[in-house]
Amino acid sequence: MAPPKKYPDELRQRAVRLYRESDPKPVIRRLAAQLNVHHEALRHWIRRAEAEAGERTDQPTSDLVEENRRLARENLELRRANEILKAASAYFASELDPTRRRS
Repeated sequence: MAPPKKYPDELRQRAVRLYRESDPKPVIRRLAAQLNVHHEALRHWIRRAEAEAGERTDQPTSDLVEENRRLARENLELRRANEILKAASAYFASELDPTRRRS
């Protein structure tokens, strides 16, 4: 379970909108101080918004992150199923082995 968010979503959206609509762009530290948020949090929100808008290629969009999480869970599940099948195959192979003597 994710921890509770330190900053409400409304504040995040407003901060990003203030930054993006300003011309010239404000200094992030100064804007963060005015909004009473940590400057690195504001920088992260801005980068995330730019990635979502397709303006950045160095960060994945939230859709891509979610798809990667889903695929990782699916991959883990398939690996577990594969291990079970390998164990069952080895068991049945040993049971059907004609060279093995039954007691």
